[in-house]
Amino acid sequence: MNDSEDDWLSLKPSEPLPSQCCGSGCKPCIYDIYQKELERWEEAKTKKDKSLLIGKKPQSSNSELTPETFTAFIISSVDQLTEDTYQYKFELPGNSNLGLSLGQHIVLRGQVNGLEVQRAYTPISPVNAEGYFEVLIKCYEAGLMSQYVKSWKEGDAVFWRGPFGSFPYTANQYGELLMLASGTGLAPMIPILQYITEKEEDETFVTLVGCFRTFKNIYKKSFLQDQSRFWNIRTFYVLSQERTLENLPWSFRENTHIGRINENMIKSLMSTCRRQPFVLICGSVTFSEDMERCLKNIGLEKESYFIF
Repeated sequence: MNDSEDDWLSLKPSEPLPSQCCGSGCKPCIYDIYQKELERWEEAKTKKDKSLLIGKKPQSSNSELTPETFTAFIISSVDQLTEDTYQYKFELPGNSNLGLSLGQHIVLRGQVNGLEVQRAYTPISPVNAEGYFEVLIKCYEAGLMSQYVKSWKEGDAVFWRGPFGSFPYTANQYGELLMLASGTGLAPMIPILQYITEKEEDETFVTLVGCFRTFKNIYKKSFLQDQSRFWNIRTFYVLSQERTLENLPWSFRENTHIGRINENMIKSLMSTCRRQPFVLICGSVTFSEDMERCLKNIGLEKESYFIF
């Protein structure tokens, strides 16, 4: 008996909604995956062979991260860092690791009121971390993905795919890195910092500038203070909503500025760098655009900075 047109239409892959694209330039993008599934469906329909559709794997539970397939990972701990930002730790089987390179991100899939949403996040755990990985997520009042993330608890299964992107770095590749990070834009900087300080042979200088609203909003304070004790690491903070430094602990006052980061501040920081810096930028779209404009005004060429 021939399959009806309705039978085939019920098997046709659905085109992704705009909310399902995280917008971070993943390869393959969800639209690339859709196109491949559509081509496979068209071939199967032409040949009248449904067996060609077998093997389509929209998700997996084997704890192996892949770019094409969403894989379930179990939350092992939830740590609230600020009023709206959380650090989540996920289990990996045995001593396996996620297989990321520096600066790579992974894509999260969530369901909110029947709508699928996808967003990209950069793990903050070391790239060689075994048995776990961690992500830093800020939850916004009206954010669709935030509604989903706020519901998480230990033991929940969460679906990720990746990895995507990268910051191609090798030890001593640059004389100095100038890191300009706003809020959770700190995430890709953390594994790079760890990589440098864990390798004795890596003599790269790092100047990290973290931009936050208030002192309370600074993520990973202890980690950043520990890193700044290394001979080649400096940390600075720019706080846009603090009125005075007097409320800050003594150890933070000398390297904290009240206001917003601007061209003059960046120029001043670069003049104190011990070597010619390569600049890394991560934050909101507006922050990244502002920083890029400042760097161009200072005279930096595109080859002298990288935007996550």
